[in-house]
Amino acid sequence: MILTLTLNPSVDISYVIEDFQLDTVNRVSNIDKTAGGKGLNVTRVLNQLNESVIASGLIGGQLGEFIEQQLEDSHIKHSFFKIKDVTRNCIAILHQGKQTEILEKGPTISKKEGQNFLEHVDELIRQTKVVVISGSLPKGLNNNYYLKIIEKCHDEQVPLILDSSGETLVSSLKGLHKPTVIKPNIDELYQLLDRPVDESIDGLKQAVNDSLFKDIEWVIVSLGAKGMFAKHHNQYYKVNIPSIKVLNPVGSGDSTVAGIASALLNNESDDELLKKANTLGMLNAQESRTGYVNIKNYDELYHQIELLEV
Repeated sequence: MILTLTLNPSVDISYVIEDFQLDTVNRVSNIDKTAGGKGLNVTRVLNQLNESVIASGLIGGQLGEFIEQQLEDSHIKHSFFKIKDVTRNCIAILHQGKQTEILEKGPTISKKEGQNFLEHVDELIRQTKVVVISGSLPKGLNNNYYLKIIEKCHDEQVPLILDSSGETLVSSLKGLHKPTVIKPNIDELYQLLDRPVDESIDGLKQAVNDSLFKDIEWVIVSLGAKGMFAKHHNQYYKVNIPSIKVLNPVGSGDSTVAGIASALLNNESDDELLKKANTLGMLNAQESRTGYVNIKNYDELYHQIELLEV
């Protein structure tokens, strides 16, 4: 089973307003409310792959209950930890081909809640074979909080995929024990290294060999429409993907992570892992809803991906 952790989930509300105007009344033509957060996107895609998955994280109030109900409606297992503060809303207004986001600050986690959640996660880790941590940390938790979960996975010899960014990711890479997989996109790689990155093969090799990434088994860099560059131990790969019609790219990185998690669970080869990850990322981009893929189109895209050892 795969455990997905979303510590700062949200209810994602999408408003479609054809002619959005400031300082007046705007009427919504279409509305969609979804259990949101990067880890829950990963969870939905894994569920569509028929993988055994359980979602966990920190939720509170009626919005937290909404998230649980949405997962139950999709027959997805969950084991969240309840907090006193309230889960946030994240609003996206889709208008004139643009997207305007209004993000609530989210809950603040008490020290006791943070400690108790680690105990809760410890029990879940013992029951799973792969762990995925996605997204940001809520207020109240230190940037090194993920390190404690990484250490628990190391103790249980459970591979862990960490998909975060900024100081949270940097702090998580400075511990004694490392995540099994990290998946920065090219912009996040710039930020991590605090310097420009030459996107040639040699430049990318130099970047993923930075001391910050020492002892990380997989460093996978998303290059957008240019595909992916990956380092697995001492082997390097360049993935070239076909051109596709993109409907909604949001959540494609999470779908890619779902593919990585599925491949690790099933002990698939490097070739299969990278092709599965890219296929699911592209499938998500072809859908209007975030964290959804049309499995019927899987094989067609999978066989168009070119994998090169470089």
